[in-house]
Amino acid sequence: MQSRQALTIAKEEGLDLVMVSPTAQPPVCRIIDYGKHKYLEGKLGKDKKGKQQEVKGIKISPRIAEHDLDFLIRNASRFLEEGHKVKVTCMFKAREITHPELGKKKLEVFAEQVVELATVERTPTLDGRMMIMVLVPKPNAGKKKDAKDQNKQDGGKAVQDHRNGKDHAPQVAQQPPVPAQECVPEAEA
Repeated sequence: MQSRQALTIAKEEGLDLVMVSPTAQPPVCRIIDYGKHKYLEGKLGKDKKGKQQEVKGIKISPRIAEHDLDFLIRNASRFLEEGHKVKVTCMFKAREITHPELGKKKLEVFAEQVVELATVERTPTLDGRMMIMVLVPKPNAGKKKDAKDQNKQDGGKAVQDHRNGKDHAPQVAQQPPVPAQECVPEAEA
């Protein structure tokens, strides 16, 4: 159809004439709502991008306590399971910079603790007063099992109940009641 005809039809219907393939012979056009078309196009573009990998930062010091380090390792493990990179920074204050081996040792302990979930992308290197190490999640290492699989129970196995196979609570043998003792008044002296 001629472009003038298509344009008048589009105006009558309150829609737009949009060129879909300008390089084709003859060029291909469609009669559609242009605003809706752009919205759907943007929505599809977002889906194609997918989830971007973030870089999560964790800061430690060479004098960090063991419990605090364990807490930060748990946080890093959670980040790695979610598929994010983790940048671990060891900050040196004042005269701590004279012993960079202490910071490197802490970073190596950190890397050993998350070895199942991550690989070291950037080994600990000193940069001014900071020692930086970057961890990258291993493929499929942090993938959690499907919730349906985790919640399934085997209906064939009974729960242990320590009742020797009985369905009801064991009967407790009742003792006969203790006879009441008479009170004998004591003689006054």
